[in-house]
Amino acid sequence: MSAQAAPVSGRAISDVAAIVGLILGVFLGLFLVARATDDALAFHAWLFLGASGVGALYIINNAFNLNSGAVKPVDGTTYNELVVKACVIAAMFWGIAGFAVGDLIAWQLAFPVLNFDWPYTTFSRLRPLHTSAVIFAFGGNVLIGTSFYVVQRTCRVRLAGIWSPWFVFWGYNLFIVIAGTGYLMGVTQSKEYAEPEWYADLWLTIVWVVYLLVFLGTLLKRREPHIYVANWFYLSFIVTVAMLHVVNNLAIPVSFTGGKSYIYWSGVQDALIQWWYGHNAVGFFLTAGFLGIMYYFIPKAVNRPVFSYRLSIVHFWSLIFLYIWAGPHHLHYSALPDWAQTLGMTFSIMLWMPSWGGMINGLMTLSGAWDKLRTDPVVRMLVVSVAFYGMSTFEGPLMSVKAVNALSHYTDWTIGHVHSGALGWVAYISFGAIYCLVPWLWRRERLYSAALVEWHFWISTIGIVLYISSMWVSGIMQGLMWRAYDQLGFLEYSFVESVEAMHPMYIIRAFGGLLFLIGALIMVYNLWRTARGDVRETETVVTPAPQLSTAPAE
Repeated sequence: MSAQAAPVSGRAISDVAAIVGLILGVFLGLFLVARATDDALAFHAWLFLGASGVGALYIINNAFNLNSGAVKPVDGTTYNELVVKACVIAAMFWGIAGFAVGDLIAWQLAFPVLNFDWPYTTFSRLRPLHTSAVIFAFGGNVLIGTSFYVVQRTCRVRLAGIWSPWFVFWGYNLFIVIAGTGYLMGVTQSKEYAEPEWYADLWLTIVWVVYLLVFLGTLLKRREPHIYVANWFYLSFIVTVAMLHVVNNLAIPVSFTGGKSYIYWSGVQDALIQWWYGHNAVGFFLTAGFLGIMYYFIPKAVNRPVFSYRLSIVHFWSLIFLYIWAGPHHLHYSALPDWAQTLGMTFSIMLWMPSWGGMINGLMTLSGAWDKLRTDPVVRMLVVSVAFYGMSTFEGPLMSVKAVNALSHYTDWTIGHVHSGALGWVAYISFGAIYCLVPWLWRRERLYSAALVEWHFWISTIGIVLYISSMWVSGIMQGLMWRAYDQLGFLEYSFVESVEAMHPMYIIRAFGGLLFLIGALIMVYNLWRTARGDVRETETVVTPAPQLSTAPAE
């Protein structure tokens, strides 16, 4: 089915939405440029206006080029792979930036002089920049790119829309730029995972609606009778994140010409909604979306079917029904009613089993191909990511228990837990998927160097182990020192003494983060040489490319 033969509905709806989004962006930019009352908003207004204007010119210039970015493989289906390439490149760019900033702030905790007494480089402004860069910029581009690739291949149709996929890519990355520059200038809502202000949130809502329409449009015109399991997870991620984002960011701007807003919710309601959003950002953005990657790329990498289709069904439905209730476990010993705290804890504990069911499903997909763990470093990275998924989803339910939470919450133990999932699960499954995608998209027989993948794997794995183990030790020590009393009933240690005691662990953490960054830089070099078509002739290990097409590259 060519682009011209595709049903008008799926393509038209997403494209119309993209055009409407651009028009809204132009008018929003013009309004804010003319009326902005603070420098940060004025700067972002010019970004809105410039990006929307360029987008409109792009559509006008390509109005009659309906097959832009298309590649026709041997099965006759026309795919849009240019936008997937763009997502891969953007993901690696933001990944390096996010990892570098994250390591810098880790060193700042060990040596505060590295704040440099300059407002733009303080920990308080770089921390949200790091979070958004690694989760939303790196992880978001990986999810958008892989979802666009997977839904086309599993449905055997071209991506819905001509301009809308590009609107999603550029619109989403515009949001990242606005959010990141805003943090450096002090523009923030001060809500974890939801720091951008109202105008950036509004723009992201527009982009996300178009993303949903593109994905749904592709599913609706599929040439396969069934929707592959990976697409279930992608769709749940897209829909749920949209709901979370809108409800959590119901804010009232002080003025439509200023950047500051106040959240609609107050008190414990705000705390509950924030953690309902925050934990489900983990549950659906960082878990469900990346499980979509697991269910496609591991079977493809090992050339085996998913171990159990029935188990994937149980994994999906139990995950989406249980995760949504887990947020209150972050509010133990707060003003939230005790029954609500207990409900969050109960559902968190229940999540353990379906999560491990999914881990087993991913690992057992290697049945009959276990030798690839020894011979293929990309497969090893994919499989180790699933192992980290299992570890994180055991530790999470354990930490949700009220007695454990009393020792772990607000300590570095939690930081270790978050990063065991972020580095071990999210980053590794992303790295594995990108290692697969680059040879497929650029029509190369294999990666430039399998040995460099080995180096990347072992250097970054050592970095992760140093990072999370130092934080576990630091967190346990932190929790015990905060709760130690002398014989008179006074606190035995001051806060300053606890910070001094954690200094060696902070150095170990920062060094672990540096190793992880070095591994990512090795990956960038390997991918760059692969895209160029270079091959290390001395190597005999070949990374398979099961989807290699005979069609020429774009």
